[in-house]
Amino acid sequence: MSTIVKAQARTPKENTKLRNSGHIPAVVYGFQMESQPISVDEKNLSKTLREVGRNGVMKLEVNGETINVVMSDYQMNILKGQMIHADFLAINMKEELEVNVAVHVIGNSVGVSEGGLLQQPNRELTITVKPSDIPEAIEVDVSEMTIGDTLTVADVRDKIDYTITNDDDYTLVTVSAPRTEVESEETEAVVEETNTEEE
Repeated sequence: MSTIVKAQARTPKENTKLRNSGHIPAVVYGFQMESQPISVDEKNLSKTLREVGRNGVMKLEVNGETINVVMSDYQMNILKGQMIHADFLAINMKEELEVNVAVHVIGNSVGVSEGGLLQQPNRELTITVKPSDIPEAIEVDVSEMTIGDTLTVADVRDKIDYTITNDDDYTLVTVSAPRTEVESEETEAVVEETNTEEE
């Protein structure tokens, strides 16, 4: 499948006109090049992202020259669900780079089966990896987590084949007590405090 995204040079004044014509204002910078404002076709980019994934390497064709890039950042119009700006990082395929990768939870937590609530405070990890080895996501198994357990980077660092740059205490998953129990405890505390004030 093709992973080439065709781009054209642009000026900042063209942004609104570009968006109205189905194009996305963007910028490309990085390896062996200065920052350059460009525009890309929204449909072409969306198709390529479906093929290679959010962290995948793409070939960006600018002024007849093709360079390897990854999409380092983007902005969305939340109401319309449309991308309105993109940042592309030109890369050296032989050198490692830092990328943010989604964390996917797998397995059925023991704590959840007992009524606990599974939460993901952080849904991404930052890893150092060669461009050709960037994963679409990193899976963490929560099968053995019980109520009150917390899964941090320290728990998965040695189980993942990538260099994680986040701190050891960076929390990925927690399993908390059932909401009803927590709410009832808070209600009891409020009642006790009120009774004490009245006395």
